Amino acid sequence: MGLLTKGSPLTWKETVPYVDYIKKHGIAQFINLYHRLRNRQGDQLRWGDEIEYTLVKFDHENKKVTVACRAEEMLNKLQAEEQVNAILGTTNCCLWRPEFGSYMIEGTPGTPYGGLLACFNIVEANMKNRRQVIKKLLKRNEAVMSISFPALGTLGFISPSIKADPNDEDAANSLFFPLDAVFTGHPRFKNLSKNIKSRRGSKVAINVPIYKDKNTKSPYVEDFSGYGARPEDVVDAKPDHIYMDHMGFGMGCCCLQVTFQAVNVDEARWLYDQLTPITPILLALSAATPIFRGKLSNVDSRWDIISASTDDRTPEERGLEPLKDSKWLIDKSRYDSTDCYIYPCSTTYNDIPLQYDEQLYQQLIEGQIDEHLAKHIAHMFIRDPLQVFRERIEQDDEKSTEHFETIQSSNWMNMRFKPPPPDAPEIGWRVEFRPTEVQLTDFENAAYCCFVVLLTRMIISFRLSYLMPISMVTENMKRAQQKDAVLNQKFLFRKGLAACQSAPENLKASGDCHSDGMSTSDIEEMTINEIINGKGDEFPGLISLIRQFLDSADVDVDTRCTIAQYLNFISKRATGEINTLAHWMRDFVGNHPDYKHDSEVNDTIIYDLMVKMNAISNGEEHCTKLLGCYRSKTEHSISSAVRKAEEHMIFQSQKRGH
Repeated sequence: MGLLTKGSPLTWKETVPYVDYIKKHGIAQFINLYHRLRNRQGDQLRWGDEIEYTLVKFDHENKKVTVACRAEEMLNKLQAEEQVNAILGTTNCCLWRPEFGSYMIEGTPGTPYGGLLACFNIVEANMKNRRQVIKKLLKRNEAVMSISFPALGTLGFISPSIKADPNDEDAANSLFFPLDAVFTGHPRFKNLSKNIKSRRGSKVAINVPIYKDKNTKSPYVEDFSGYGARPEDVVDAKPDHIYMDHMGFGMGCCCLQVTFQAVNVDEARWLYDQLTPITPILLALSAATPIFRGKLSNVDSRWDIISASTDDRTPEERGLEPLKDSKWLIDKSRYDSTDCYIYPCSTTYNDIPLQYDEQLYQQLIEGQIDEHLAKHIAHMFIRDPLQVFRERIEQDDEKSTEHFETIQSSNWMNMRFKPPPPDAPEIGWRVEFRPTEVQLTDFENAAYCCFVVLLTRMIISFRLSYLMPISMVTENMKRAQQKDAVLNQKFLFRKGLAACQSAPENLKASGDCHSDGMSTSDIEEMTINEIINGKGDEFPGLISLIRQFLDSADVDVDTRCTIAQYLNFISKRATGEINTLAHWMRDFVGNHPDYKHDSEVNDTIIYDLMVKMNAISNGEEHCTKLLGCYRSKTEHSISSAVRKAEEHMIFQSQKRGH
């Protein structure tokens, strides 16, 4: 979602004179916050998920489905209820925020989940509740779905229907994506699109490889005349690719993210690093986006599409022109995989040359930020602020972090290290796990969220290291997006088990630490199945390690049953016994009587696909190929007996530790 400050947004031209000022003060704000909270200790695990939902409308008579642009209207009602509950002192079961699309709503738990293992049994129930809350506001023939809509940018894809106008500066001159499809209840989203285009010097250019079916034209060259395209509107379109030209094609897709609080800043930095090599594995395992603009692509994920949709690099920064006005040749978009680890002992694996602003780096060093964190922050700050409000330029750097967050929140990486907010004493140092594709059902989304959080608990408990050269993570992110990557790709991964000798609590008071001594011979290519389920005696698999962690904990029967269902589901997704949503969607399209095996997914096919998916997501139909057979025992709350027993166990464990 990002920073939602209100005010009068500046155009890119108006922003340029303030760029250096905002960066300098953003760094000062981070330094002040870091030193104020660096010694914060003892925070308990608190975590939560973010699910982005798509509102759709079915025209059953004409067999067409569109996105319903009613997010602002519905959010007004949802947030009004939040405010009433806050006044009454009533706990909200869920919270609602806007997202990029005028057809999108983001939902989170009303309060974070805690460190009790029994919390894993209430996640799915909360997600079900969220879906029901939205359903109460739907009109006839509308539905809410946790999907990325496969017909974004096709003719008539929004309701009410309006055609895109390439002359519309407010819509970033897109040929396909009208302004009405962008959430305009907050200026952030429209302004980001415009300023990305202005800074870049042209529209964003998204080219996704087309899936070459037996009747697909070769070369595949699309006829854009139905959109009223002029030659200059499609100059960046490539043969054998699906062409898109607006931020909405990336940010208008939905995702699933998990944020969790660490004990202290050291643990947050260490977990950030340990989870980074696992991000491509979850991206492949959750693949759910094979169709773009009503065409079958040769990828299964939205990741590179979002990366291209937010690419504000100038021609010089992209290497298309010699450096003159720009400072750096920048290899990646501001939405991409991270380029560096940030915990001191991890940085021996930073093998990507890191560009960073030397002056800002020196400001951080002089502000007594250690070298490794300083480089991470200074590297983020090679990006310019894209969202500046006229009323918010002058700030108190001791009290605000708004300039810092303006840049931090628009560096969209696979992991995010999140300092505590300056005005929320209950929130500590956090880490956000960002690559997972949103799933069709609440069961699936709960399974992935719980799996990621259980990974953090297992890694901390066993003090394991999954570090490898950061360049290998970048390579794995590319492999993870390929068609049927779960079945067909191999991923660079650390073989065997390695204990991290430099995890936070083992650090000496002097700050000394030691690398775990990994060499390239400790890395091998493994399938997703081998990484998740194990490879004989060579590698136990992530699920096996999670089960070992659970065996050492006192988990109530219902929670253990639910977790077992989630782990079994993840395990079968990894083997291919249960399809990823992307694979299942491809099969549905391939078997549809109207599909001509030419890569074109027409309105009728998309309608039938969405009707089927909606029935599955609502529990009206069960799809064994997609979900397997499961019976979680999710509950809306933790019983007092279970809560008391777990809290007593935690107290005794802490007592023994002292």
